[in-house]
Amino acid sequence: INTGIKIVPQQKAWVVERFGKYHKTLEPGIHLLIPIVDRIAYVHSLKEEAIPVPNQQAITKDNVTISIDGVLYIKIVSPYDASYGVEDVIFAITQLAQTTMRSELGKITLDKTFEERENLNHNIVQSINSASKSWGVECLRYEIRDISPPQSVKTAMDLQAEAERRKRAEILQSEGDRQSEVNLAEGRKQSVIMQAEAEAEAILRKAQATAEGIEAVSKALNNPNGREARSLRVAEQYLNAFSNLAKEGNSVIIPANTNDAASMVAQAMSVYGNIVKQTSGDGNNSPKIDLASNSAADLGPPIQSVKDLPETEFDRRPN
Repeated sequence: INTGIKIVPQQKAWVVERFGKYHKTLEPGIHLLIPIVDRIAYVHSLKEEAIPVPNQQAITKDNVTISIDGVLYIKIVSPYDASYGVEDVIFAITQLAQTTMRSELGKITLDKTFEERENLNHNIVQSINSASKSWGVECLRYEIRDISPPQSVKTAMDLQAEAERRKRAEILQSEGDRQSEVNLAEGRKQSVIMQAEAEAEAILRKAQATAEGIEAVSKALNNPNGREARSLRVAEQYLNAFSNLAKEGNSVIIPANTNDAASMVAQAMSVYGNIVKQTSGDGNNSPKIDLASNSAADLGPPIQSVKDLPETEFDRRPN
């Protein structure tokens, strides 16, 4: 009712007609109108509005029927065009959003529908703004709220997702097994290398110890008391070897002079002296051993045949 004085609230726009014709648009504030002559024909809100787009059926490019709905955000930018450009701007923009959404969904497949929501929303907004320029309304954005494919498609998508997860799990498991085998092989390689290095080091240390022992023995043999030590060592080894003869096999070899230990030692020293002489004759620097004359005499006359061997206790046994 026009009482002459009108106050327009903030973010509101009133369209005034005079004698049935558009007169002016009242902005927020106080205004004076002529009663009966001026009439407030339309009241518009300049705020951004969220309009729900009802659920509808759409067919994708791969012939899958889906159910989809959304939310449309609009704002009136021209109260004059919103008043005289279309009968019901909200109904018109909602219908335009539905038809545009069906058109855009028909251009893409079902998989792309879920993957490219942002591009789909952008294309719908551009199409709505292009078609509603004369309505005085601007579409700010469009958001798809829910996409519901048929139950059969949902089952197939669930199976596909499960297969994809199983595939990724098997790939990760195989990569883990491969890395484990590589680590084990690398560990075995390092173990073999370290074992070989340890064996080489042990052989080297043993050779060095043997060389040092031989050098120490050589120095000891050249000492004034080396002859007695050498004779004692040779006698000890000879007796040890003789004591082990019966342990190595069934056949036993018994020397003729088993009761004469001095003769056995002298014989061992004689063999050792011959070896030293032979090595000295070859040009080696081995020390020469001066055997005592009485040691050779203890050996007795040289044995020419088996008959010359002295009679032993086994020979005196009756047959």
